[in-house]
Parts: sequence; structure tokens; C-alpha cells
Amino acid sequence: METEEFQNFISTRRSVREYEGGCITEDDKDYILNAAKTAPTAGNLEGWDVVIVTDEGILEQLSDAAGNQHQIPDSGCAFVVCANYIRSMSRYGDRGILFAVQDATIACTYMMLACHALRLSTCWIGAFDENEVKECLDLPTHIRPVAILTVGEGMPPETSPERMDAEEHAHYDGW
Repeated sequence: METEEFQNFISTRRSVREYEGGCITEDDKDYILNAAKTAPTAGNLEGWDVVIVTDEGILEQLSDAAGNQHQIPDSGCAFVVCANYIRSMSRYGDRGILFAVQDATIACTYMMLACHALRLSTCWIGAFDENEVKECLDLPTHIRPVAILTVGEGMPPETSPERMDAEEHAHYDGW
């Protein structure tokens, strides 16, 4: 892939909040999961797991936990990406908590980009009540939901949001 092609690929990804419904195929799920497993991970411990939700009732519960964000049930599919503390803490102790969250975040990013490659729409949702999500999905105590990624056939917004210039983020050799 040429640099211009890559830049175009990542710059055309959008957060989509309007979906046509339905669910993704098993092949799509496999592709997305296989992309995630290639993500960088602390100590190669893969401190992340994902709950793939297609049940309408559970999608509604996740929506409730996320302040009634309608794109969750409208998408027909949500990947709840979680940090698995035990996996990372087995080698890194308390620092493994951070590493598991980082692993989950990177894996979710890879999932989102894999969806974009499949021409599926996504929306990364981080605003939710963790305890409600944990209860809704019956997550063990050592599992922390990090993101809800809606996935489906969506209608991307026509315009892209304004972004800061890249140099406004950069600091060289110190702050």
C-alpha cells in the first residue's frame, strides 16, 4: 500500500451513528477478530477479550448503559472490547492493569480499521456505565469493558469534523 493510499484509507473512516440494521456475516466477524489478534500487545499476553452482541435485548441494555445511544441497537451488532487484567498482571503485576487497557484499546482500533476495510460502519463508544455493562454481559470481576464498538451497514456523515493541525499535538525532546 502506498503512503497516499494509506492516508486516504484512515482519513475516510468516520464514526457512524445511523445504521440500516441487520447483522454482519460470520466471515466478517472472523476477519475482524483475526485483524485484532495481530494488534501489538504487552508481553504478547493479549490482555483483551471481546463480547460480540447481536441479541436485540442485550443491545438495548447496552444502549441504556450508554445513555440511550441509539446506534447500539440500530447497528444490529456491537463488539464490547474488554481488558483482561489477569492475563497481563500474571507477568507485570499492578502495571498489567494499564497494559490490559492498552491492549484492549489497540485491539479495538484494529477491529475498527478492519471494519472500514470491509466497508462496514463503526462507532467507538466509551461513554457508558461500566457496572451496567458488566452486569448486562455477566463479565467476571477481572474483566473491564473498555469500548463498545457498533458495527454494521451504516450511513456515514457527509462531512468530516474539523481537526487540529498535527503539529499542535507534537512536542519535541520534552514538553
